[in-house]
Amino acid sequence: MRTLSITLKDLFDIPSAVIYNPDSYKPASSVSIDSRTVKKKSLFVAIEGEKFDGHDFVKEAINKGASSILINEKKYNKFNSLNIPIVTVKDTTIALGFLAKVWREKLRTKVIALTGSAGKTTTKEILSILLNEKYSINKTLENNNNHIGVPLTILSTNNKHDFLVLELGTNHFGEIAYTANIAQPDFAIITNIGNSHLEFLKNKNGVYKEKVELFKATVKNNGVLFINNDDKKLRNSFPDYHKRISFGIDQNSDVKGKILNYGFLGKPLIEIYYKNFKMQQLLPIYGEQNARNFLAAAAVALKLGLTKKEIEKASGKIKSIEKRLNVKKYNSFILIDDSYNANPESMKSSLGLLGKIKKFDKKIAILGDMYELGNDAKKFHKALFPFVKKSKIEVLFTIGKFMKELDGLFKGNEIIHKYFSNRTKLFEALKKLEINNSVILVKGSRRMKMEEFVKVIEEKAND
Repeated sequence: MRTLSITLKDLFDIPSAVIYNPDSYKPASSVSIDSRTVKKKSLFVAIEGEKFDGHDFVKEAINKGASSILINEKKYNKFNSLNIPIVTVKDTTIALGFLAKVWREKLRTKVIALTGSAGKTTTKEILSILLNEKYSINKTLENNNNHIGVPLTILSTNNKHDFLVLELGTNHFGEIAYTANIAQPDFAIITNIGNSHLEFLKNKNGVYKEKVELFKATVKNNGVLFINNDDKKLRNSFPDYHKRISFGIDQNSDVKGKILNYGFLGKPLIEIYYKNFKMQQLLPIYGEQNARNFLAAAAVALKLGLTKKEIEKASGKIKSIEKRLNVKKYNSFILIDDSYNANPESMKSSLGLLGKIKKFDKKIAILGDMYELGNDAKKFHKALFPFVKKSKIEVLFTIGKFMKELDGLFKGNEIIHKYFSNRTKLFEALKKLEINNSVILVKGSRRMKMEEFVKVIEEKAND
């Protein structure tokens, strides 16, 4: 199999590129921005980040085996004495994206790209597990889904991989168009359109406008679209496109799912139909949203030829992702660690799971602010009120500027509720809280650092 590489011609094609010592350049079989992971005969790209400047690690990268470097043109005088090929550009981050697109065009690997307001990382992980039963897979690690993470994931892929499962994230207009243009997807999924990143995307229409750029790039590449029929914004996307497969639980779809029931701990039993295919699967993960994530992944797996036996076998290997609807069972309580992030849809889904777990009657929720909701932040926090009541929560602790709005809706003694103006007081209250025979949910946006409150609860298991 021919080894992929970045050639001298590829470097000359980079906009604004100037190449010094080109005669000594050897094709680079890998590209790195981290001097700690540099391989021999690699091209090191110096990225200027918020915390670190890659130009400070150029010499370390060379000592590790990098045979050429790509730097900002303004930094050239610092490195002009080096006797190796040096590529200078106006913006090394844009150059990294260009190199990833060049690499993508050389790949025979098929690209499956995912985005969405909620569930994209979980769906990516489920799909990777399913496909790995039959194929060689590469995937986005963790949630490295931005303008740097997407190019690096593509550059980590080689022709030994049958499929790349690639996650695309965004919080500003234009970001999906940028990464999707680099990825050139053969298959695309948008999990859902929700009220996320509204600080910049304004409203659901803005979220749809940004996310649907993934479908546009896929159609341009004559790829396959997987349409979530249960999402009103997505249902009518590209209705006349010839490579379009729908999936859904609430609506009739090409791949139809049905949640038959939930187990004692909230694990869903799902039934799936596709053409002559039919299967039932008790999922090892929790809640309605994860059933929907599984259905999305199964729709792709079925299209790519996985058998019932392969899907059933792979399903048993699925695990909850850390800090994402991760149900942790202790002797006297159950903890739902969903501390990674939050938006209105995912918050409602997590509260729904809290209500579905039947092992313990007492329900406790520790909720932090949902960020990036723009001018409607107060409204979205207040809108959680009926979902808290439906989940039959007995104790509600809240923290954050906007969670005060939710707390203010509870009157009298209908539930035990308390708003905390600072973290220290909430820490102290959690240490004293009686949690035996309880199901506890901890959730909030990333900047709320809700995992710190998870740690306090976990420590109580050892008391």
